[in-house]
This record gives sequence, C-alpha cells and structure tokens, in this order.
Amino acid sequence: MPKITCLAGGVGAARLLQGLVKVVPSKDITIIINTGDDIELYGLKISPDVDIITYTLAGIVNENTGWGIHGDSFHCLNALSNFGHETWFNLGDIDIATHISRTMLLREGHTLSEITARHAKFLGIEANLIPMTDDHFATHIVINGGLLHFQEYLVHRRASDPVQGVKFVGAETSRPAPGLIKALRETDCVIVCPSNPIVSIGTILSIPGVRNALCETDAKVTAISPIVGGAPVKGPADKIMAGMGLEVSAYAVAELYRDFLDSFVIDSLDQCHADAIRRLGINVVVTNTIMGTQEDKVRLAETTLRSIDLV
Repeated sequence: MPKITCLAGGVGAARLLQGLVKVVPSKDITIIINTGDDIELYGLKISPDVDIITYTLAGIVNENTGWGIHGDSFHCLNALSNFGHETWFNLGDIDIATHISRTMLLREGHTLSEITARHAKFLGIEANLIPMTDDHFATHIVINGGLLHFQEYLVHRRASDPVQGVKFVGAETSRPAPGLIKALRETDCVIVCPSNPIVSIGTILSIPGVRNALCETDAKVTAISPIVGGAPVKGPADKIMAGMGLEVSAYAVAELYRDFLDSFVIDSLDQCHADAIRRLGINVVVTNTIMGTQEDKVRLAETTLRSIDLV
C-alpha cells in the first residue's frame, strides 16, 4: 500500500481522514497537524486541531459539532463560570483530562510531538500524528490595527470582526517537528486536506523548510478545495481570505498552492474554475466534495487518491 502524508487543520480534515483510513491502512498514514490555533486557558495547554484529529480517529469525537468528545458533560466549565471566570471556550469534562495530561507532560519536559504520539497510542490510533512544530506558534488576526488570538476571534467574538490581515507569531523561529520533513520527502503521496488555506494549511506552510520540502518531494501532491461555490464549507475562511484581498474561490486556493500542487479536487459547483486552474499547470478533478455521510468521506478519499493515480 502507498504511504500517505496529509496536511491537516481541524473538522474538514478530520472528515476526510475518516474516509481515508477506510481506503489506506492507518499505519501507512502520517498526518501533519496545524498548531497555530493552540492556546493556554485555565492554565492548560489546548491544541484544538490536534485534539479534533485525535478524537476523530479514535472514534470518540462529537460528530454533531466535529470537535470535543461524544457524550461529554460540562460540569467543570459550569463551576468555573460560577466562580466568575470567563467560559467562552467550551471544554468538556473528559476533554479537560487531555489538556491536563498534555500540560503535565509539557512541564515534565516532554515535547508536544511526544505527547501527541503518546495520547494517540493510548487511544488506539495507528496513524502517525505530527504537530507541525514543538515550538511556540500562535495565529493572530489583525483587527482594527491590533492583534487578536485566532481563538478569541473565532470562538469568543464569533468571527464577527472585519479582518485586516493575519500574523503568524513565532513562524520565523519555529522549527518543523521531528519527522515532519522526512514524512514529506519519503512518501508516495501528499494530501492537503480541505482545511482553511490561510490559518490551517498556511500555518504549516509558514514553518521554515516545509514549503521547500513540498516543492522538492518526488511524491505527487494533491489537495481538496475547502471553498465550495464561493464559500467555505465550515469556518471563517471567506472572511479571512477577503480581509487579505483574496478572492474567495477554489481558484484562489489553487493559486496559493500552485508552486507545489500536482492535482486539485474541486466541487461540481466550481466547474467554472476548472480551466483556469488547469492553466496554472495543475490537474483538476471535479466531483462532489461535501462529506455528509461516511460513504461520502470514503468516496472523496478514493477520488483524491485517484487524482494522482494511486487507486
């Protein structure tokens, strides 16, 4: 079976991966995960995208929200609220155990990569999960000339502020996590999951050496557009792209990836962009990219691999 390396954000990536693990053995999949969303709250280190991917592959994610743990309660958060603390970031009681474990292990000197692998092992995940960096990295949104942490913008303020730009704090000094560059170079295929091209995939690409490794790898690189019919399937990609002066379209995403992309999977609603994307030198596959059912997830995973002749 081919070795697959994926670049992943949160919910959209997790849905594709649910299909991919039905097509390719989990042990042959490496997933490089965005950590730009990471934040410290209540004294705990929280890695939202790492946890979404972990919980999804472990089969315990809350499918209704795409994040958190199925059946979780919120007694701890409610008690914090009673003590007068802000509780705008939802953390379930079982979910909090993940953050306590991560924080304790970090204080003992373990890296985020080591902790992520440890949590995955305990949850029975065979895929290789790699946070994009073990170093401090934080995505901030430029609002009214000032900086707002991405979680504050997205969750606390519900992405209501006009976006003027994005700043990756720590990008220049962050190093790729151990095994990341090797995973891009020694693979049969790289899949860029349908995640926000700026604050999920763009973060990974901003780590020194990552984009060069994608451009230089012998593996075929394919991606699925997170923009369908001029809007994101989930999240604020439209507001962020527009705030950066980018067209909100599948074509604009292809342009962002054009230096390393061999193939691009777009939705049927975006057929009108296919020829323009092909003129960028990128093969285009047009299909239904909405993953409403498990069958949809498997079909899209198969179509994505087929776009570079791997199935």
